[in-house]
Amino acid sequence: MTNLYDFSVINNVGDTIPLLNYQNKVLLIVNTASACGFTPQYAGIEELYKKYKDQGFEVLAFPCNQFGKQETGDDAEIKGFCDLNFNISFDLFSKIDVNGENTDPLYDYLTEQAKGVLGSKSIKWNFTKFLVSREGKVIKRFGSIDKPEKIERFVKALL
Repeated sequence: MTNLYDFSVINNVGDTIPLLNYQNKVLLIVNTASACGFTPQYAGIEELYKKYKDQGFEVLAFPCNQFGKQETGDDAEIKGFCDLNFNISFDLFSKIDVNGENTDPLYDYLTEQAKGVLGSKSIKWNFTKFLVSREGKVIKRFGSIDKPEKIERFVKALL
């Protein structure tokens, strides 16, 4: 795949969603977990989404259980947790791997386009975020400690 829009992903109810559906949108793509110290970021991500969704901003959340086994539930349980605790309205996808031999192809692409510290491809922890322009270009990678409030100025600049 040579372009973000070449990929399709599976949402949390099992439907295949082509990323072409998000063309001309600014995207924040994030790997999430329900039992992580960074899980409260869901609230800030939801706030950011609500603030800018009408201007063409979308959030794509991909649960992952690769870091401390902090996302053990199935897709329905994860959705229930997010609804109950954070009332998220952005798009939640099926649980995936973001590192290793079973890395989801989207994350293989993202980590190639925006490498981490010292040129590393691997995701270090939950709530690593990728900001994507309206043209589908991966602009920047943000680490787990980068709160949504810090990312807002970058989102605004792309909108």
